[in-house]
Amino acid sequence: MTSIKEQAAISRLLSFLQEWDNAGKVARSHILDKFIETNQGKTAPELEQEFSQGASLFLVRLTTSLRITYVTDSCLEKLLRSIGIFLSAVSSNRYLIEFLEVGGVLTLLEILGLEKIKEEAKKESVRLLQVIANSGRTYKELICESYGVRSIAEFLAKSKSEETQEEVQVLLDSLVHGNPKYQNQVYKGLIALLPCESPKAQQLSLQTLRTAQSIIGTTHPSIVDCVLKVLGTMHLEVQYEAIELIKDLVGYDVRQALLKGLVALLIPSVKETSKLQAKILSGRDLLRWGCLGQGRGVSCLTAAPSSDPSVLQLAPSLPMFLQQAAAAKAIGVLARNDMSIAEELLYLHVVHGLMAAMGNMDHSNSQRLASLTLECFVQMFPLVAEHVRKGMGEELYQLFLSNAEDLYMKLDSIQADILAANKVNVTKALRLHGSSYNMNIFYGSHDSAQMAYLTHFEKEDVESKE
Repeated sequence: MTSIKEQAAISRLLSFLQEWDNAGKVARSHILDKFIETNQGKTAPELEQEFSQGASLFLVRLTTSLRITYVTDSCLEKLLRSIGIFLSAVSSNRYLIEFLEVGGVLTLLEILGLEKIKEEAKKESVRLLQVIANSGRTYKELICESYGVRSIAEFLAKSKSEETQEEVQVLLDSLVHGNPKYQNQVYKGLIALLPCESPKAQQLSLQTLRTAQSIIGTTHPSIVDCVLKVLGTMHLEVQYEAIELIKDLVGYDVRQALLKGLVALLIPSVKETSKLQAKILSGRDLLRWGCLGQGRGVSCLTAAPSSDPSVLQLAPSLPMFLQQAAAAKAIGVLARNDMSIAEELLYLHVVHGLMAAMGNMDHSNSQRLASLTLECFVQMFPLVAEHVRKGMGEELYQLFLSNAEDLYMKLDSIQADILAANKVNVTKALRLHGSSYNMNIFYGSHDSAQMAYLTHFEKEDVESKE
């Protein structure tokens, strides 16, 4: 038999629930405000005490209201925050199961895809998904089985709020940890995000990909092309993350494809260059934008000169020069970090490509970064210095040695043409000198595995020439 105190508590609960059931939109909004204010941070036992052991009765009303009204965005943000109080409470596993049993995950994912719903409500939906994912492997699998990765990735690409996008990154990071059954699905979803138009989404995807890559341990074939295309970005924070990922990827089986791709970007294809030249010739406005300043720190394709040469100002329709500059930068980073990578790049004709990029008078940043990276190779390998000197000529070579970073501002059109049309072939010289020269003078000591790997590049180069 219940005591008078318990009867009074039950009476208050029933009165509260009746008030909710009979309330309209405005009244329910006030009820939610008060609930959020008084119950934020409470544990499950504390919530039960607040609702006289009947907290689930209010939770089921919240979830029912959510399912009925989420399309209209009626008090949606407050509903989600209130449900979050239950799901995030300590010892709240019962509440979590009750929410999931009524299709809570599917509702949250559907909210992310509706255009009419406000960004704040979507952010609360993401936070609830975080709570669910952090509750264990079973719940992560449930999200993934509900086509969650696709919904979450699409939302990250479309969201206009950087704060919300960062919350999505936290969710994706959670889904890739402790989720062996679906971690590859998350990994592929992150790769699929790289071509999206949102720079913030690209940046966050690249960051999370580094984590995912270390967990999975194997690479997807499409990752090389996707990462190389990202180098065409105008956003330096995205380029930085792409280069950081490239630094990780050279430790996997895509190393050779990645290095080949970077070197190939140093010299845009004839097809793309022809298209660009046609645009330049037809773009009369470029003359009014300072085209006459090209080669002196101002790109012919920028709207205005930049006081900072590291700021990329190319038109979005011309990403290949951005890729060229970023590839030169990435190659320099890789070569400085690892001598063996620098040696492999030599067999891929990196010196020829860097000199050609230095002759690109249409993009000063390509010239500057290629010059700095070539300086690195010249300092590391005497044989490279010898062939660069012959390819440039004594006067230009001394100018290069005196200040590689500012060389692009001192080049005249003839010198630029010499660089762009250079025929330097260090790989050919390595073959002519023979393996003993390569091993003792050029490379120094190597283990047998490394020498076999380098021999592969030498053999491949011979076959391509034949």
